[in-house]
Amino acid sequence: MDSFTPSTSRHHSDASSPPEDSRAHQPPGRVSFLKNLDYSVVQQCMHCGLCLATCPTYTATKVERHSPRGRISLMRSIADDRLKVSRTFGEEMYFCLGCLACVTACPAGVNYAELFEHARAEVEASGVLANPSRNLIRYFAIRWLFMDHSRLQLLGAGLRLYQQLGFQTLVRWSGVLRLFPKRLQELESITPDIQPDFSDDLIAPVLPARGVRRFRVAMLTGCAQDLIFSNINLDTVEVLTRNGCDVITPPSQHCCGSLHAHNGEWDLAAKLARKQIDQFPPENFDAIITNAGGCGSHLKHYSKFLGNDPAYRDRARLWDQKVKDIHEWLVQIGIEPPTREKSNSGESPRVVTYHESCHLAHGQKITSQPRKILQMIPGLKIVDLPESSWCCGSAGVYNIVQPEMAGQLLDRKLSHIRSTGADTVATGNPGCLLQLVNGARQQGWSLRVVHPVTLLAEAYRR
Repeated sequence: MDSFTPSTSRHHSDASSPPEDSRAHQPPGRVSFLKNLDYSVVQQCMHCGLCLATCPTYTATKVERHSPRGRISLMRSIADDRLKVSRTFGEEMYFCLGCLACVTACPAGVNYAELFEHARAEVEASGVLANPSRNLIRYFAIRWLFMDHSRLQLLGAGLRLYQQLGFQTLVRWSGVLRLFPKRLQELESITPDIQPDFSDDLIAPVLPARGVRRFRVAMLTGCAQDLIFSNINLDTVEVLTRNGCDVITPPSQHCCGSLHAHNGEWDLAAKLARKQIDQFPPENFDAIITNAGGCGSHLKHYSKFLGNDPAYRDRARLWDQKVKDIHEWLVQIGIEPPTREKSNSGESPRVVTYHESCHLAHGQKITSQPRKILQMIPGLKIVDLPESSWCCGSAGVYNIVQPEMAGQLLDRKLSHIRSTGADTVATGNPGCLLQLVNGARQQGWSLRVVHPVTLLAEAYRR
């Protein structure tokens, strides 16, 4: 081993280490996710600070523990038995957006995504944040609602009826919401509009390619995407068939498990991964398509959760290789560019800017492909967005559990969008779409927020 290879010992003789007898000890019978993690991952951070300027929470607070290197230092102290898993540690791990901008900035290649998920799993296993209301919410959302997509669709159908019959408008107009706690008022204000039809109603299970068949692909319809943006799923399927793909879209799909993995429920994430592999046998498809940046980042790492499962290990590795983001896949196979009709050639171009989903840009490293697709579409003028890869504050359920910080990030993002003069912003993740839609609505701004694949589908239809 050369002199530049870091030691993998868990106990160090540096002056900052407390005496051995003062170290925290692991409670008996509980698995430690951070202690069981490959220690080379824990100690890889050089504490150089190049991540600081890219971290939204550190930039906002200038508090060291709110930075990636500060959080990694806390994780390492727990792995080294120098700190106990405390409520403060748990709150810090959930104050992190998980946007992974630090991963892009890191010169040492620190796998912060892996550290982040292990740290949250450690928090949940320790129970330091447990309380009756939190336990009830987590059980309802993570262990019940998102474990069976039919339950989520049932909730969505009820919410759709509430909106279509005018009850939502009546409740908001009447002022009755003022009788409820402020937090409930804020949550009601960001209630998404449910689509008239879900993906199962819009998309046939098998759709043949238009023209020459080139590929056979599977289409993932998602959870929130299915309820709120099923029209994007329909646009995605149309674009795929127009580019030589037979598209298989099984009904009654399952959650991908990203919500569970990011919130420390690894057993449930692995269970959902097995369901996905069973429903979409990766050996049967040239590609498995996702159009949600956050989901895609998780979907490409099923082998991490199933690597020790002999029944699924090899299929999970194949699955990881087959999962493709829609932008990535279209650029990879080469697409038919839309053509402008002569009668429309004199129209002024629509000004469009592009906001990068954090997990699409930093998690999947897909940055150029969406822009290439947008540049192919006639009638668009693409303008650069300042801080295009800066988080909008959605970050899964972050805007629900950390509304103040999420609101600051949303205001910053909308300010940059305004500066471009664009009337349309494109982005490739349902959380970002919903966050920007709600933000523009609250500001009374008629900004169009749209998925790039929708703009491409519209151009084909013209």
